[in-house]
Amino acid sequence: MQQKPKIITKETVAKSRLFHIETLELEFSNGVQRNYERLIRGPGCGAVLIVPMLDNDTVLLVREYAAGLDRYELGLPKGKIDPGEDRFAAANRELKEEVGYGANRLQHLMKLSLAPSYMEHSIDVIIAMDLYQEKLPGDEPEELQVVPWNIADIPGLLASGECSEARSIAALYLTRDYLGKQ
Repeated sequence: MQQKPKIITKETVAKSRLFHIETLELEFSNGVQRNYERLIRGPGCGAVLIVPMLDNDTVLLVREYAAGLDRYELGLPKGKIDPGEDRFAAANRELKEEVGYGANRLQHLMKLSLAPSYMEHSIDVIIAMDLYQEKLPGDEPEELQVVPWNIADIPGLLASGECSEARSIAALYLTRDYLGKQ
């Protein structure tokens, strides 16, 4: 196992309500020094990405505005883990807020990171099964459109051009394989 670089200095260079950017001066085991910038996780206890399975073949996607792309995007429901919640309670709450369903069975699939070279953020992928209708008020500025999709037709979803988020795409493929729906 390689020795981790030594942090010589660490400084916050920008901070907002959602983002915190640090610059790090690192020294590697071979003596080479480099400056890195990283986006670190804001306040909170982590995040969950939920794969809601309406039945053995149907996943429920949500269409919501993606400010980063300035368009509507299909993807999986997701959200922060609130203080005092575990990942399963957070997944069930977010599912009720964004999709209008709760789950009797929740299965942790894995933890994903998006860009570990410069982002601290990771997200727990949770499969939600045995769904029942229950709606909680959420924090979205508008009602999200729920779109049923066949979990075996991920290529069709990607071809639609409406789903480009890497976390959702990875979670869909992982869930499809986990459920044996290839």
